[in-house]
Amino acid sequence: MSDQAVLTVRLIRSFEHRNFKPVVFKGVDLEQTVEQFISFVKQDALTRAGLPPPFKKFDYDTMKIIHQAHGAKANELVMSLEDDEKLILSGDCRLRACGVANETELALFKMSDYETFKANPQMAW
Repeated sequence: MSDQAVLTVRLIRSFEHRNFKPVVFKGVDLEQTVEQFISFVKQDALTRAGLPPPFKKFDYDTMKIIHQAHGAKANELVMSLEDDEKLILSGDCRLRACGVANETELALFKMSDYETFKANPQMAW
């Protein structure tokens, strides 16, 4: 079993406006903690070419599994609002132990924004 994985991380800036950017990471070590990976993604975003400035310095703090390879995709435009207790990753958990595998799609967002949106899931046009 390889410790290196290809992961897609959806940087979510706004749930209401469906404002997100998918970023692909290759060679991700699945033995690192969720907290370490979030830190790495935030650092990478600061210097990543082609990523609009609002995404670079956003205060992301929470990671959730959106989709597993070979699994059913959710119908949500940004991210499913269900199964938080199963899919939101604990910061001290190792990626593999949390269920992250090769080709997993993850969301990175600000928890307070998510809670606000979840309480009133209205899309702004």
